[in-house]
Amino acid sequence: MTHKIRVIVADDHQYVRAGVRYLLQARPNIEIVGEAADTHGLAVLLEAHACDVVVSDIGMPGLDGGNNAVPFLRRLLRRRPHPYVVALTMICQGHMLSGLRNIGVTGIIDKRDAAETLIDAIAAVFSGHVHLSEQVRAALDAVDPAPQLHAGALSAREWEVFQLYVQGLTVHEIAERLQRSGKTISTQKRSAMRKLGLETELDLIDYARQIGLI
Repeated sequence: MTHKIRVIVADDHQYVRAGVRYLLQARPNIEIVGEAADTHGLAVLLEAHACDVVVSDIGMPGLDGGNNAVPFLRRLLRRRPHPYVVALTMICQGHMLSGLRNIGVTGIIDKRDAAETLIDAIAAVFSGHVHLSEQVRAALDAVDPAPQLHAGALSAREWEVFQLYVQGLTVHEIAERLQRSGKTISTQKRSAMRKLGLETELDLIDYARQIGLI
């Protein structure tokens, strides 16, 4: 019997999960083993179920607060072994989509392309290939070279927090390692990002890649 591709679907919009379920449930080679409405639920499902591919929105509630699943996906993709990730998004900024590729996401699907390409994306990433939907490819092709970012005067502690964070540690883990409060670590992380001119987690990842931290 052919191994079914075990999939977990994560999106904070019920109608999106229902649409993905509709697309996948009729495929004999795919089995949906769980659905999550936020990053915490996704983490719980991954602990409870063997999974080959995670189909996940990136703009849903995260473990560290905020409406961003990227930090969790980044840490997930640092594990060995780890499931493949197909990211669902409405982001059309090329440098942010490039940030997803930089953390190891091998499938990126614009939600407007999902009906036509999601099945192919799951099969492709499961086979070890990269799959980008048409809208995503167009956004990446149109991106200008990344502007040179000039670091502000980060304090030694801000730089320490920044380095640990881009290595994949959570705010809580950094707080424990450095023996500071989680609130202090969060403040230092936000201050470092502000001084570097970084607005989002994907900006942070792209900058860290540019300067060789990841």
